[in-house]
Amino acid sequence: MEDSNSLKSKTITGLLWSFADLLANHGIQFIIQIILARLLLPQHFGIIGLVLVFIVISNSIVDSGFSQALIRDQNTSQVDYSTVFYFNLLVAFVMYGVLFNFSNAISVFFGEPQLTEIIRIISLVLIINSLGIIQKVILIKNIDFRTITKISIVAATISGGITITLAILGYGVWSLVINILAMQFVQMLLMWIFNKWIPSITFSLQSFKKFFVFGYKLLLSGLIDTFYNNILFLIIGKFYSSTQLGFYTNAVKFRDLATLSITASVQRVSYPILSSIQEDEQRLKSAFKMLIKTSAFINFPLMIGLVVIANPLFNLLLGEKWIPSVIYFQLLCLAGMLFPLHAINLNILQVKGRSDLFLLLEIIKKTVLTLLIAVSLLCGLGIVGLIGATVINSYISLFINAYYSSREIDYSAKEQLRDLMPVFLITLFMGVIVSVSGLIITENHFIKLIFQICIGLVVYVTVSKLAKVQELWIVYRLISSIFTKLKVKKI
Repeated sequence: MEDSNSLKSKTITGLLWSFADLLANHGIQFIIQIILARLLLPQHFGIIGLVLVFIVISNSIVDSGFSQALIRDQNTSQVDYSTVFYFNLLVAFVMYGVLFNFSNAISVFFGEPQLTEIIRIISLVLIINSLGIIQKVILIKNIDFRTITKISIVAATISGGITITLAILGYGVWSLVINILAMQFVQMLLMWIFNKWIPSITFSLQSFKKFFVFGYKLLLSGLIDTFYNNILFLIIGKFYSSTQLGFYTNAVKFRDLATLSITASVQRVSYPILSSIQEDEQRLKSAFKMLIKTSAFINFPLMIGLVVIANPLFNLLLGEKWIPSVIYFQLLCLAGMLFPLHAINLNILQVKGRSDLFLLLEIIKKTVLTLLIAVSLLCGLGIVGLIGATVINSYISLFINAYYSSREIDYSAKEQLRDLMPVFLITLFMGVIVSVSGLIITENHFIKLIFQICIGLVVYVTVSKLAKVQELWIVYRLISSIFTKLKVKKI
């Protein structure tokens, strides 16, 4: 078993490269998104946002929870990998056929004639993705996020260049369709080039059953979670215009570009790390506690900061035509504050093999969300009310996740919330100061944005230092490690 220092080093290195991957990838996507937002209309983003709901749900079915099962498994064989590979590929073809045949019905239901052809073309991404699932699983199990980073950057750059060119040439929504296909194809191709694994011509029912027992519960919980994460796209797409859906779609994308860089990097690094020490309760608790507190220290101020500076940010980057997205974006950021905490708490359940509890929690949380959405619809609160329902549900869900994860390790929900409170209070104080400072400069959006960001950074770091928040030094060491590695490479 790895010693504590080795595990800590691997965790930090994995987090650095994983965050670098998502930051670089999302950074490129962010630039591309800004350019496309100025070239295309809100309704184009609305249409593609609606289509992606069906793609994301289908991708969950294709994976079937087997990726997490493989990552958790400590003695995976070539037969295991090959079995899952062929299963994923078969399901991908089946799901492509289902979407192809139902594309016209979906188009009629939402009153968007373009959906038929778009769904039939973009659904090819299911087959493309299935070819790279095992390759990515192996890289994640080896905590080789350096390779994943390189692949993501190259794929994002190539697909982004193609998309912008097509948008300039007037291809509209089809430029967004090609972007998704190109991105996933390049990623899959590079996965095969950088990772030399090749499937054997074999399929084992024993292997399939072993991973299915664990994976099918994650599949069901994943489907529930994916459906509800995208339910507002369906509701807005059905009852509102594609333009309004476009405002919501881009608000979600810009929120995700910020918070998912942290959430996804923490989640995909923490899962294999925590899985490797699942038998050592003390080390598991220590690692879990560090991840929870550090994630909150980074994500809380980022999300609250974005809430406060949203108006000048959208004005400066996207232009006035996207201002209706601001209120959606602000509400979504309030929910996004907790995303990394949800991910880490749920990872504990998977590490402990409690996929049954994982499924139960999804049913409980989504029942609560259903009630909140129903209240919003009955009261006619509009899109703001619908998003507000998801914000309230995010906070309720944290209490539920923390309570049940605390039953698997010796770290109670009360203790977890107590550990998070100092950072939460410092973040709120920083948010108030930044908001008030925005009243000083009202004309120039660029100067106002820079001024508020600087004020927020100084206030947050200063108060954290005075309050002796330990996570400040952890983040400082992480940043120092990055610069040290860069200096070594230059030498």
